[in-house]
Amino acid sequence: MNFRAVWAIYRYEMTRFFRTLLQSFISPVISTSLYFVVFGTAIGSRIQEVEGVSYGAFIVPGLIMLSVIMQSISNASFGIYFPKFIGTIYELLSAPINFLEIVLGYVGAAATKSLFIGLVILGTASIFVDLTIAHPLAMVAFLVLTCVSFSLMGFIIGIWAGNFEQLQLVPLLIVTPLVFLGGSFYSISMLPDVWQTITLFNPVVYLISGFRWAFFDMADVPIGISLVAIAGFTALCLTVIWWIFRTGWRIRA
Repeated sequence: MNFRAVWAIYRYEMTRFFRTLLQSFISPVISTSLYFVVFGTAIGSRIQEVEGVSYGAFIVPGLIMLSVIMQSISNASFGIYFPKFIGTIYELLSAPINFLEIVLGYVGAAATKSLFIGLVILGTASIFVDLTIAHPLAMVAFLVLTCVSFSLMGFIIGIWAGNFEQLQLVPLLIVTPLVFLGGSFYSISMLPDVWQTITLFNPVVYLISGFRWAFFDMADVPIGISLVAIAGFTALCLTVIWWIFRTGWRIRA
């Protein structure tokens, strides 16, 4: 393992992040505040509690997941697409490093950025509502796993994308609807039986449910299934990335 190469890629990506640190932190704070104003005030005035938890606190895990997932995909996809766009990716491919070291550098940096954003949103949310985390270690574990898994997905999107517009195609048209329909702002137990069954085909449901369990010790699906789902998704992304580097799909002229 060439740790120097991993560190060089990681440090370069993190340096780019810290150059826009103010923008990176202010944006999620403003977005989170607006969500609390809209959902916490407008909807919260009609829904006081969800399964014994105040609605303002109930939506916090969903807000964190929404931002973390989108930030993970965005950071990782742009991180690997830009070298491909300007042609420097060929220097990486010709360097004495393997695909795992490249992935560790880019995905590790993207996951770290998303983790920072998630913690900032958690701190912002604690200003609006009283939060008690039932399982702190599980909460951190779910947060890290989500950052890593969706950074891997973003890495794949960055390799697949042929232009900057395609970088936003999957997050906007597929991921965002799945997150909003995955129980971010409601419990799927509030849906009719037919829609509950349909919602269970949404993979994001298992992530949000497991993360909410870490906060309030309550979940829409068993915690074990949530862990299996995120582990399976991570393994699938790793397999796809391995295939991409093995075949050179979209990364070799």
